[in-house]
Amino acid sequence: MSPRDLSKAAEADPAPVEIADGSDGDGDDAAGGGTSPTLRSRLSKWKGVIIVGALGATVAALLLGSGAQEAFVYSKLVNEVVTHPAEWRGRELRVEGLLTQGSIRFRESPCEWRFTLEKNGQEMPVRYSQCIVPDTFRDGVNLTVIVQGKLQADGSFVASQVVPRCPSKYEMQKAGRNGAARPYGMEGTRPAGSSAAGGRAGVTTTPSP
Repeated sequence: MSPRDLSKAAEADPAPVEIADGSDGDGDDAAGGGTSPTLRSRLSKWKGVIIVGALGATVAALLLGSGAQEAFVYSKLVNEVVTHPAEWRGRELRVEGLLTQGSIRFRESPCEWRFTLEKNGQEMPVRYSQCIVPDTFRDGVNLTVIVQGKLQADGSFVASQVVPRCPSKYEMQKAGRNGAARPYGMEGTRPAGSSAAGGRAGVTTTPSP
């Protein structure tokens, strides 16, 4: 075969070209879906960051939830608390009820007010270890009282706040006709020289222990 013929044969049947596939020959890329070692390393680092972030967010949510629960105050009626005491015992509550007539008791030293609230036939005894209560807190005016505090194991309620809901003008006039004393003009005060009971209608003062 002449040189010219050999040249034509080479042009008609070129040698195959080998294309590199980036494989290092150990089969790792085939197993990793063609992902390079550098990319796999970066993905691994990002997975660690995401896991740590998720754990941090979970812990923060739990802490915030716990704080919110402690700060939350449930508002209930006396009958709701008395009917299901186990559900509310130890929780911070704001309880509303009618002041039971003739139930107010006061001890001078150490100061403590005791009274009973009622609603729908259910009664709840209340203790309030402060010397001063609002002057509208008294018997004889069909008074609605809101107390805030915690229910105890014995069913009594230890109050940190006592808030009488002021009776209407009509209720005060009716009470006045029935002989009840009017409240003093300023809440939380009492006449100079008087006891903490302040001469309130229906208040019984008990001796100190």
